[in-house]
Amino acid sequence: MNRLTAQILDRLHASDGFLSGGELCREFGMTRSAVWKHVSQLREMGYTIKAVSGRGYRLAESPGIPVAAEVSPRLSTERFGRSLVFHGSTDSTNRQAKALARQGAGEGCVVVADLQTGGRGRMRREWVSPAGVNLYFSVVLRPSVSPVLLPQIPLLAAAAVHQALKAAADGLDASIKWPNDIMAGGRKLCGILCEMDSEPDLAHFVVTGIGVNVNLRDIPEDIQDIATSLALETGREFSRAALLASILNRFEPLYDEWLRTGDLEPLLPYLEEHSWLNGREITVEGYNGSLGGTVTGLGRTGELLLRDGDGKVHTVSSGEATIRK
Repeated sequence: MNRLTAQILDRLHASDGFLSGGELCREFGMTRSAVWKHVSQLREMGYTIKAVSGRGYRLAESPGIPVAAEVSPRLSTERFGRSLVFHGSTDSTNRQAKALARQGAGEGCVVVADLQTGGRGRMRREWVSPAGVNLYFSVVLRPSVSPVLLPQIPLLAAAAVHQALKAAADGLDASIKWPNDIMAGGRKLCGILCEMDSEPDLAHFVVTGIGVNVNLRDIPEDIQDIATSLALETGREFSRAALLASILNRFEPLYDEWLRTGDLEPLLPYLEEHSWLNGREITVEGYNGSLGGTVTGLGRTGELLLRDGDGKVHTVSSGEATIRK
């Protein structure tokens, strides 16, 4: 969707009734045939737009594409999502958000894509990112905290996503897998990847990338055992725009409280209650090797507490956790 098409969609959303073609021509400095081309493009994207001679155009139904015109009316935030950049296709929303952050994009700027050609998760794993079904977005953050606190951000994001998913799908059996996944039915529903630009004592910015499998039904065969979607778990489809707004509406206050207190502890009871790993026998693979044991909870700054076979409790700050079979 190009800039003019998005602006026309904004105007259609804002109108209570029909919007005349002449008014759109004057406002955007284009011909009636040009207006028609933009309306046709919106219809191809799934928008139902009625056209009546002498009255103009009226938006009758929206497909829930996560563009600004769909997301903004649902936001209760001050910063998060108020600047939203939508790409029909891009390599990676994290990569685009980092580029905008280096150009001075403000905190809360969101980059969304309908399709990612180079989506990836932690450990540089590929994140399958087809068009039209899922939610792929990144949020620019500029936290004025010590860099040692930045590894807590994925847990803030995970809590926000978990709350939004539970609100959207009542009865959904979803859990938070430390440090940055949401699981449903034992399979991954959402992944979170944070990347930063920082110095030893200063974070210039953090980009929080979030991928949620929303309406995906055709899971590639090689990941069917490890991936799922909201549609597969509930049997129904969801508005990606509404879900994005819901996540942002929850992420901002959690993040602001964390900035204010510099402490993850108020959120720990929620993370513990909805932990997928608590009490499980796991192995954590990290860059410096692996460690096995039983998960006993979280430390006050978000580290995983792991009791080994000798009864010693280890504090694990990063790594990939897998359930022991």
